[in-house]
Amino acid sequence: IRQPFNVNSLAQAAAIAAFQDHEFLKQGFELNRAGFAQLTEAFDVLGLTYLPSAGNFVLVKVGEDDGAGARINLELLKRGIIVRPVGNYGLPQWLRISIGLPEENAAFIAALQEILAK
Repeated sequence: IRQPFNVNSLAQAAAIAAFQDHEFLKQGFELNRAGFAQLTEAFDVLGLTYLPSAGNFVLVKVGEDDGAGARINLELLKRGIIVRPVGNYGLPQWLRISIGLPEENAAFIAALQEILAK
């Protein structure tokens, strides 16, 4: 039986090499920080609640009713954008958004704005 999020020895070796590349880590950290700012600034404009994060994702509340997360997720999927609904974790109005590249974040923001405007 494999544990969730199990990684093989090749992936572990790659991770060790990546952690030794300090410039790579710095670039990744900066990209993540800028992406978080890009997303949360848009959430502020849209009046959406979100939680602070030190990881590569952000939780955002996309509606008040218990179907909001699933509904917005479905609309995003129709546009080719994949996020994670977290209703199974007791947060049916929320979505978990992975921080992406600036253009990926912009596409998500534009789609979310369009969906919420309906």
